[in-house]
Amino acid sequence: MGKETKAITTIDNWGPKALVIGGAIGAAVGVAAAYLLVQRARAEGAPKMSVGEGVKIGVLVFGLLRSITNL
Repeated sequence: MGKETKAITTIDNWGPKALVIGGAIGAAVGVAAAYLLVQRARAEGAPKMSVGEGVKIGVLVFGLLRSITNL
């Protein structure tokens, strides 16, 4: 294997690493959010969310993902 082939292989290998790291970070953030929600529910009772609040959260998450893709 020549140097050119090795360099191309190294450059093309970043995709799976990014997916694994992004998945791990996403899972950690999701678990942290769920933990905070459970702690709040124990203190204040079951959480109540309206449809409007759910839509707002969805739009915020979509905007965050859009910002990340523009980096």
